[in-house]
Amino acid sequence: MIRLTIDEGFWLVTLDRPDKANSLTGEMLAEIADIAQRARVEGARVFAITGAGRVFSAGADLDEARAGLATDPVWERLSGAIAALPCLSIAALNGTLAGGAMGMALACDLRIAVPGAKVFYPVMKLGFLPQPSDPKRMVGLIGPARTKMILMAGQKVPVEEAHLWGLIDRIVAPDRLLATVQELASDALGAKAAHVGAIKALID
Repeated sequence: MIRLTIDEGFWLVTLDRPDKANSLTGEMLAEIADIAQRARVEGARVFAITGAGRVFSAGADLDEARAGLATDPVWERLSGAIAALPCLSIAALNGTLAGGAMGMALACDLRIAVPGAKVFYPVMKLGFLPQPSDPKRMVGLIGPARTKMILMAGQKVPVEEAHLWGLIDRIVAPDRLLATVQELASDALGAKAAHVGAIKALID
């Protein structure tokens, strides 16, 4: 359900559960966290994550969420592992981004998306709290009022509007999504891992 390709410092993680809208199980979350930690150790220069099919991720697998996944610390472990990467991290949103999957996208340095996708995080409606780091990262990108639009007012925000807010950095055609990732990655892939990390440390 998770595919990993590695090519000369470029690590691409693909959520591959399209029949379930790439909804996330605990096993999937732990595997992505392990991959991110491995990428840090092995000197990845670019770490990208995308999805198979028409949805990036519908969030937590509902059966597992009801059984306790919604409050499992694995979510924070995953977003923390991505945020700690000393390389360029990119969320390539091939479709709608929903629920707890927001955490891994917020933890990335850049978020690009295809037209027509939506972003939403229905924690108010579902009766769950967002993962602790997610509101802070969201506020850092779009401010408190727009964060409340998503987390408290439950708005499904089109990526075109999310782009104006600063939550999405670029919107590209579906057939250009991974090509755009490669373009954004090219300078970092041409540099040494230590140099990539040094520039990121100056920013973060």
